[in-house]
Amino acid sequence: MRIDVLTLFPAMFDGVFSSSILGKARDKGLVALNTVNFRDYANNKHNTVDDYPYGGGGGMVLKAEPIFSAVEDVTAGLTAKPRVVLMCPQGEPFSQKKAEELSGEEHLIFICGHYEGYDERIREYLVTDELSIGDYVLTGGELPAMVIIDSVVRLLPGVLGNETSAVTDSFSTGLLEYPHYTRPPKFRDWEVPEVLISGHHGNIEAWRREQSLLRTWRKRPDLLKHVQLTPKEQRWLRELQAAEEKNTEK
Repeated sequence: MRIDVLTLFPAMFDGVFSSSILGKARDKGLVALNTVNFRDYANNKHNTVDDYPYGGGGGMVLKAEPIFSAVEDVTAGLTAKPRVVLMCPQGEPFSQKKAEELSGEEHLIFICGHYEGYDERIREYLVTDELSIGDYVLTGGELPAMVIIDSVVRLLPGVLGNETSAVTDSFSTGLLEYPHYTRPPKFRDWEVPEVLISGHHGNIEAWRREQSLLRTWRKRPDLLKHVQLTPKEQRWLRELQAAEEKNTEK
């Protein structure tokens, strides 16, 4: 995969792209991570990339020319069109499903703004996706882009040491992930659940599924609406809810 990030602050990505999983993936040649300072594509002597909005109002608006020129330069000579992702609080809420979708692409371009907004022609005629990492506003799109890139790259084949890790992550199955334990088996009188050290793989898988259901029901019950449950699981969750309501009444 190739990822290009259009930003006014490329130095912000230096540590992120050279550390941890992203750094290892780049060293292995599994992903090419590049930053492009779109100020270099400004078409005026002062290298400004923003201007006052037509119609008045506060703040500055990112100009269309430098963004279009930067994307056209990055994609020059390429036959396949990349996904061009605009980081924007108005965008589609980012999710694990979206990360999985983007991980199947060969080339991604992220546009990070840093002003009041974008010239609407960028949104209408250049980008393919608008993404947001939450219902709040940051000073720029750099941090959200880092979050999404990390989420996408870790799904690429060969990036994680254990190929099953990404498959069992929270949200990948539609449920929150089950609890994890490691050595020692007993710590300050707190013991690892016996089933996990039993060696019985069938029982372990059943316990993990049950714990995922229980954790999702307690923390994110909204997710259960989109999960295919067996009749036994549905009955078990109804019993849990009834017991919870009974305890609340007391």
